Amino acid sequence: MGPAALQGLVLVLTGLLLLICFRVPPLRRWIESLDLRALVLVHVTRFAGIYFLVLHQRGDLPRPFVVPGSITDIIVATMAIPIALAPLEPAPRLRAIVIWNVVGFVGILFTLINATRVSLVDPTQLTALTHLPLSLVPTMLLPLLLAIHVILFIRTSGKPGGA
Repeated sequence: MGPAALQGLVLVLTGLLLLICFRVPPLRRWIESLDLRALVLVHVTRFAGIYFLVLHQRGDLPRPFVVPGSITDIIVATMAIPIALAPLEPAPRLRAIVIWNVVGFVGILFTLINATRVSLVDPTQLTALTHLPLSLVPTMLLPLLLAIHVILFIRTSGKPGGA
């Protein structure tokens, strides 16, 4: 597998997921009807970063890939909870979601860039991500999370079809 194959797969699957979301009218209407807080809460799955830290400790994944991405994921997952559940007025909640969304999106992009950098040095360092259960991260979880970030950007933009 090439150095950027997993990252390319994540981006292609994210694009396909977004295409389906925007081109299938019933699915689009359903997504548009969801409370933004529900979309934010899906990111609690980013607590998986804790498991990645364990895998690093066991020697299964390299530190330069795991530590920055896992810490970012844990922070984003932790912040998703009060942003979604705190009793905030709509305007402050919307601002919080926008800021959180930027941080979460940049965190995933940074992780993908970091994975490419690590893979260029030694493509075998991320082999664990090509086998179950970890292969679900680049094939399902990351595309879903990235797609939700894009949907949140659209929904919070203030343009028609947004929040």
